[in-house]
Amino acid sequence: MTALELPPGDFGGFIFDCDGTLADSMPLYHRAWQRALSAQGATFDFSWDLFMSRAGMSTALTVEGLNASFGTALDAKSVEAIQHAEYLLLIDGVQPIEAVVAVAREYAGKLPMSVASGGTRPLVERTLELIGVRDLFPVVVVAADVPKGKPEPDIFLLAAKKMGVEPERCLVFEDGVPGLIGAERAGMKSVLIDRGSRS
Repeated sequence: MTALELPPGDFGGFIFDCDGTLADSMPLYHRAWQRALSAQGATFDFSWDLFMSRAGMSTALTVEGLNASFGTALDAKSVEAIQHAEYLLLIDGVQPIEAVVAVAREYAGKLPMSVASGGTRPLVERTLELIGVRDLFPVVVVAADVPKGKPEPDIFLLAAKKMGVEPERCLVFEDGVPGLIGAERAGMKSVLIDRGSRS
């Protein structure tokens, strides 16, 4: 991935998604999701495109959507437990997306920065540690911290509030459509991240 080009603007703070934005973890999550769904008896193909269409959404929202689409009755808590266990088996292989991490390092200490992720706190914190950027982000907000996850704006608005920056002065870095929609609903500009490898 080439160097990121930031849009013009007087930005007061940066908000980064974690998975697929700072960390090239989406292929690992995809494998964990496939294993979890298979273990729960799902027979539909949880393809890469289907997976990415829900990037940034909480597990509960994703399972709810899959049940509606495929007429299944998957239990979100059971799927989540297996998915997390499977991801933990893969997590040590996670790599940074260097172009995005380079922006975070460049602005660390110059602008308030935060992470706003649809993931769970233990996995997000561990991922940030493994790619060597946890110390860059005083504020880390996850799905459980807000009433509604992406594509609603709640998580971005909370991150902005914790950073002490007005929403309209925040720039969001995202790889998923739900996150980009959430940022727009929060009144924030965004940068689309071309995700890293998918295999």
